[in-house]
Amino acid sequence: MRAVTVRPLAAQSLETREVPEPVPAHDDLVVEGLAVGVCGTDKEIVAGEYGWAPPGQERLVIGHESLGRVRQAPPNSGFDTGDLVVGVVRRPDPVPCGACARGEFDMCRNGRYTERGIKERDGYASQLWTVESDYAVKLDPALERVGMLLEPASVVAKAWEQVERVGGRAWFEPRQVLVTGAGPIGLLAALLGVQRGLDVHVLDRVTSGRKPTLVRDLGATYHSADIDQVIAAVRPDVVLEATGAGRLVFAAMAGTAPYGIVCLTGVSPRGRQLSIDAGTTNRELVLENDAVVGSVNANLRRYQQAADALAKADPGWLERIVTRRVPLERAAEAFTVQDEDVKVVITLTGDV
Repeated sequence: MRAVTVRPLAAQSLETREVPEPVPAHDDLVVEGLAVGVCGTDKEIVAGEYGWAPPGQERLVIGHESLGRVRQAPPNSGFDTGDLVVGVVRRPDPVPCGACARGEFDMCRNGRYTERGIKERDGYASQLWTVESDYAVKLDPALERVGMLLEPASVVAKAWEQVERVGGRAWFEPRQVLVTGAGPIGLLAALLGVQRGLDVHVLDRVTSGRKPTLVRDLGATYHSADIDQVIAAVRPDVVLEATGAGRLVFAAMAGTAPYGIVCLTGVSPRGRQLSIDAGTTNRELVLENDAVVGSVNANLRRYQQAADALAKADPGWLERIVTRRVPLERAAEAFTVQDEDVKVVITLTGDV
């Protein structure tokens, strides 16, 4: 079978090549790969900046934003042939830490977890893959063309859960939400905010094209002005930060309404410096009972929350997030950025 592979930490090593078909364990689903989404982590791996091959292997099959169709399922697994499924990315560490032992492996304390397509486990960018039935999530059949959005949606579902848990320490009825960044994470964060009945605002740099239209069609408000102007106008109760841009991060921290919550989902690059008034930021966080929380990855509960959210969304709107579909044999094209890109997908079969 064919798969998209790299030699981790070796730039320009991306190659679509023949690899052995996986041998299923007794509780594994055998899945025909349909598509994988491409995100910033994949780009870092392809650039040679990140990633670990499985023990004893030189190459890593990439792809963690999966979508497939069950070809074979164990008896009493809860899955049937033909089901649309996504595989969970992370697995608990083998020790395990207290969080992993309780199913909260996205909060692993000792870093010994593994991840499909990223860290010591082959990913899902192959024509056939297996996944433990306990780490597979069934999708609504209507999501056949957009199911690879489930993994980023699970990250967003976790972020919203974190916001609501932090808010629950006292009376909490947020109204205004600001999402910074209109990439896939930002758009999905806005979707889940609208589904919660909140007044959602999205900030991004572009002034025309697909992103503003997607936001407006969702029923949210799109902004492209300076962050300080937008913060002053919106005065958000919640900010979901999806860019990792330092200036936006600190503007969000300083600009929420009292008891504001900022959830950071974007990872900032190292080495960039920014001058801030640390004293004022500290005073506002303390005196207004504000909170800042980081959120990354997702466990099974968040995957299911995301699957429910996507099932309630307009499939046509979701499909417009996917701006390019690149065939398996031309997978390298998915890593060349184009101006209108929002979500780029590698198709693993001619049917998607």
